Amino acid sequence: MNLPNKLTILRAILVPVFIACLLYIPNAIICGLVSAAVFGITAFTDFLDGKIARERKLVTKFGKFMDPLADKFMVFCALLAITVKMFQYGITIMGHVMVWSCAIVFLRELGVTSLRMVAAKEGEAPIAANFFGKAKTVTQIIAIVAILLEFAVVVGIGFNTYFILSYVAIGVMLFMTVASGINYLKIYGKHIDPNE
Repeated sequence: MNLPNKLTILRAILVPVFIACLLYIPNAIICGLVSAAVFGITAFTDFLDGKIARERKLVTKFGKFMDPLADKFMVFCALLAITVKMFQYGITIMGHVMVWSCAIVFLRELGVTSLRMVAAKEGEAPIAANFFGKAKTVTQIIAIVAILLEFAVVVGIGFNTYFILSYVAIGVMLFMTVASGINYLKIYGKHIDPNE
């Protein structure tokens, strides 16, 4: 149980803490700011554990399995919790946008994971994360933090009634999510035999 693996486990533990902060802190300003801070810390552990593992050569089988799982857990739970929060506050337009966003992100991850399993079955080495994969993760994190901060401003302060920044961030996130999915489909698609 090395440091990168401990950070990965910490990330998984922080996800329920984030959900509790988002769903149960009654004050909208405090809720948005605290949730954004907790999620930011959670996302930072993702960057940190990978960096330490590579620099210190501490890559393990547990880390290879658990790290991407914790990443997906972090993003899925954040998007779902934000969706619930929007409907709780009667922000139905944003709520519906979040529902579609959750569906697209989930389907992308399910598709890429399935392609990787097929490739692994064929004995192919896993493809390392490329620009599209990394950009997808970064834009997902930025979008989630942007939504939380704008929630604090829009609902807590009553600055306006529109989530303009959030919609832009979600649009970029979904574009990179779909683009990275298509990119992995091109990479792994050659391993799929249509006759099987």
